Amino acid sequence: MSAKSNDTPPPLPAPLAVPVADSHTHLDMQSGTVEEALEKAAKAGVTTVVQVGCDIDGSRWAAETAARHGNVHAAVALHPNEAPRIVHGDPVEGTSRRAEARPAGGDAALDEALAEIDRLAGLDQVRAVGETGLDHFRTGPEGVAAQERSFRAHIEIAKRHGKALVIHDRDAHADVLRILAEEGAPERTVFHCYSGDADMARICADAGYFMSFAGNVTFKNAQPLRDALAVAPLELVLVETDAPFLTPAPYRGRPNAPYLIPVTVRAMAAVRGIDEDAMSQAIASNTARAFDY
Repeated sequence: MSAKSNDTPPPLPAPLAVPVADSHTHLDMQSGTVEEALEKAAKAGVTTVVQVGCDIDGSRWAAETAARHGNVHAAVALHPNEAPRIVHGDPVEGTSRRAEARPAGGDAALDEALAEIDRLAGLDQVRAVGETGLDHFRTGPEGVAAQERSFRAHIEIAKRHGKALVIHDRDAHADVLRILAEEGAPERTVFHCYSGDADMARICADAGYFMSFAGNVTFKNAQPLRDALAVAPLELVLVETDAPFLTPAPYRGRPNAPYLIPVTVRAMAAVRGIDEDAMSQAIASNTARAFDY
């Protein structure tokens, strides 16, 4: 497939009969306008989206966008990889198209950024604090302390404001679960783009954590994700795009967007051995409960 064809958006799938929500998307990283994205999503039966911020600019944008659109809910946070960049003053790499390089920061700069996330978390249209957590894939040992401090602060902010906590967990399962246990997880905690196996799914289920599955559950090499989905309690399962990333098969490598949620929902229904309407109904109910809307 040529690079040009890789840039072509996948076709609109057959719409879901039971509307669902995309529990995690990045409209600010996608082409076109918000209005165009929402209209196209609605045609596919995706009537609600959670717009997720990854840095200060992106979080402000999420809150502003949610304030203008009743079917958009905002989540605000410093992405795990953002915290070390703030502390060490490193250039920002792609967490938001609005982000720019920063001067040397330090702990005071991180405190200032967290204070802004705290302010945004108090807004009515902000339904969650996230994506926060740990990323041992893109940030090395030198960033661990900043990531953990930021993660603990986000947990406290979410609990104080009564908002859901959205977890980014990449190659850090044990440490994420440990910190949640040490700090005490908020009442509603969502593992975004769930990446654990079936054993971890059972741990999350025992703790009452929501598990949100993305398009990678359709990938050929993702049997551990499908095994996790098979054992996760249906009442704790969500769906997301993480768009523009993780486009589901057979469109992997092409731009992702909320309108492609039906592709993932149908794959999830097949894993669970239930019809797509039952899968959609569970997802719709779970997402409204997770984000309290």
